Amino acid sequence: MALSKQFGSLLDITLIESEEIGTVGVGEATFPTICTFHQMHGIDEKEFLQATGGSIKLGISFENWARKGDRYIHSFGTVGQSNWIGDFYNYWYAAKEYGYEGALEEFCFELQAATHHKFAITKNPRINYAYHFDAGRYARLLRKLSEEKGVKRIEGKIIEVKQNADTGFIESVVMESGARIDGDFFVDCTGFIGLLIEKTLHAGYEHWGHWLRNDSAVALQTEFSGDIPPYTRAIAHDSGWQWKIPLQHRQGTGHVYSSAYISDEDARNTLLQHLDGDIRVELRLLKFKTGRRKKAWVKNCVAIGLAGGFVEPLESTSIHLIQAGITRLIQLFPFAGCCESLAKHYNELSRVEYEKIRDFIIMHYKATERDDTPYWRDCRDMEVPDSLAERMELYKESGILFMGAGEVFRTDSWLQVLQGQRIFPQRYHHFGHTMDKEQLMQALNKLKGDISTLVSKIPSHGDFLKAYCPMQWD
Repeated sequence: MALSKQFGSLLDITLIESEEIGTVGVGEATFPTICTFHQMHGIDEKEFLQATGGSIKLGISFENWARKGDRYIHSFGTVGQSNWIGDFYNYWYAAKEYGYEGALEEFCFELQAATHHKFAITKNPRINYAYHFDAGRYARLLRKLSEEKGVKRIEGKIIEVKQNADTGFIESVVMESGARIDGDFFVDCTGFIGLLIEKTLHAGYEHWGHWLRNDSAVALQTEFSGDIPPYTRAIAHDSGWQWKIPLQHRQGTGHVYSSAYISDEDARNTLLQHLDGDIRVELRLLKFKTGRRKKAWVKNCVAIGLAGGFVEPLESTSIHLIQAGITRLIQLFPFAGCCESLAKHYNELSRVEYEKIRDFIIMHYKATERDDTPYWRDCRDMEVPDSLAERMELYKESGILFMGAGEVFRTDSWLQVLQGQRIFPQRYHHFGHTMDKEQLMQALNKLKGDISTLVSKIPSHGDFLKAYCPMQWD
């Protein structure tokens, strides 16, 4: 869809799909970059939400992660008002030394709106949000938009890949029907199997299972009624965690776990014990390997989505990584032909993004105090990548957080998760002490009051959905 929208008649695009394979309805929670992606490619927000039964996501509620009974929200918002010297939380730490007792989360508009189940599209301040939606309906919407832009769709399965004998470039794919589809450039969206990128071009795979232990998931769809919270829930269990994603017409839920610590049957039973409504649809058991292709672009093929890699869905980055890969491809599209330098540049950008997201996800597991099960003890005690270890140590020792090149998670995200999981700095930057106690308290109370007033004036999330984008039934 994105390629046809941006390049129009410059490209002749053929989409090969199989209804027998379908869409796995797991990736139903997203990251705020999807809003920008939709705007860039002309996807109307109301039409999208109505077609997919979508709801708003302001963040993720993490439950039982640092300790059993703990709960915090990692919102998509900005915490307080920072300046060029450093982040707002340094003001807050300075105020705490003066005896201030207010919580840091009171200074984030999105977090407060999520807590009170409120939402409105605001511009001053601009609210940051993402979506929950029905993945199968989303796939059908994108297919419709693609075909309207001239994309040719072929139904069927690929049984053979033909390569040039001299260059190794892919020349065509052969369908189960016997039809041969020729092409100059191929985008592999065949999922974990990596039919083109791996089975044909042998890109290699870097496995991260020693850091991200989960390798399985079982998913359900349940009935859902009543208040619709504008956030995803991530609830830690003994050997993994459960997601709960509220849509307008149902709830998606599933248990992500490590088969080294719990059987598939016991994992499913754990899920069944924590349902909010009757089961509508039970999806198949999913097996996966966290990691990435060593090369996402090989010869004349780019792997997008699960074919390129997988970082478990804890922070809803799967769809973001698909759209980021598409955006890179648009920016680097090989109109003059594929060359090694172009592929190398794409691969380096992809590597950096995957690894930055990987570190953020690992941090959730490392930053736990739980020792009640072997799973959580092993997560707590594991050695993490140097890049993450150094980052966490910097924060613990000096209170410094940063956002580097190629990162999708801002310092506000790191702050909310670290604080939510009881990781606090030993020191902080003292620029907050340039204000005296009275000035600082007055400034904080005004900011907190402004946020509270704004949240009180916006509608409930449910009322917003009813007025803005009520679901359109097929």
